[in-house]
Amino acid sequence: IAFNDALARLSTLDERQGQIVELRFLGGLTVDEVAEVTGLSVSTIEREWRMARAWLRRELSGATT
Repeated sequence: IAFNDALARLSTLDERQGQIVELRFLGGLTVDEVAEVTGLSVSTIEREWRMARAWLRRELSGATT
């Protein structure tokens, strides 16, 4: 439940990062597959995936900035 709530918050803040998390984590797609589906470059997907994971990790740990 906490993950779903955090993903919903992320999607509200950054729709693209939310979509990437859904495709990678929930859909099981590779970075290359996500790039193909979204029409974005692999480097963009990798960068957004790293930022989204860091954001989710911070949200789920309860840390504040």
